[in-house]
Amino acid sequence: MVCVRCELLVKSEFERMGIPFQSFKSGEIEISDNITEEDKSKVQAALQKLGLEMLDDKKSILVEKTMSVINDLVYYDGIKLKINLSDYLKEKLDYDYAYLFRLFAEVKGITIEQYFINQRIERAKEMLIYDNLSLTEIADKLHFTDTPHLSNQFKKTTGLTPSYFRQINNSKHSK
Repeated sequence: MVCVRCELLVKSEFERMGIPFQSFKSGEIEISDNITEEDKSKVQAALQKLGLEMLDDKKSILVEKTMSVINDLVYYDGIKLKINLSDYLKEKLDYDYAYLFRLFAEVKGITIEQYFINQRIERAKEMLIYDNLSLTEIADKLHFTDTPHLSNQFKKTTGLTPSYFRQINNSKHSK
């Protein structure tokens, strides 16, 4: 779970079903080891109805944590990446980056770097549509080395330049 709304939904589902949990933080809910298989199945079904899933294997949980750290980096202002992504993830997750890299690719089918780029481009799209920021400001907020780097990644990912993307979206909203 990476959004507050998802966290609130999950917490309320657990409370509604009367399933006790020990802690709830950062997109993780810790349940007691003595939960019955029947309760686990109920939780799984309830989460599926919400479009979510319960992860209980360590590899999937670590991949989700990796995604959460990256999403925090991309979506929350104030986090400045002063070191490269691999060192940042190693520091935040306390795992060797080579292991995280292999595991992420195995579970998600893309590299950590590609996921990071995709998230930054999605965020850039939102900023181009809804924020009145320059490309330089967007590049800085999204940890691109400079504006041409943002533009190149944006075009490679979307097939459009950021300026053209903004222009076509502005014309859609002005109609």
